[in-house]
Amino acid sequence: MKYSAFPDNANPEEDVSEELLLETDSEFEHEIILYNDEVNTFEHVIQTLIVVCGHTPEQAEQCSLIVHYKGKCGVKSGSYDELEPMCLKLLAAGLSAEIV
Repeated sequence: MKYSAFPDNANPEEDVSEELLLETDSEFEHEIILYNDEVNTFEHVIQTLIVVCGHTPEQAEQCSLIVHYKGKCGVKSGSYDELEPMCLKLLAAGLSAEIV
């Protein structure tokens, strides 16, 4: 006789995968988007991303270049509650950003 915690038609791997997917989606469903402007210097943007978002100097420089050439860049992902204070600090530093 076969003993299992799952009914015969249940797939435990599917249940776990679905649960992890839901947890991941809810944790990282928002992103801070940084927009290009004609006011801020590269150095200011880089230093602000390092201080506010915890970027390495290399990450911050890459983001600043993407913003400059593409017009915008996602700079941080996470929950809305985690991102809101960061976005407010970016705005207070004179950068153009929003949470999406």
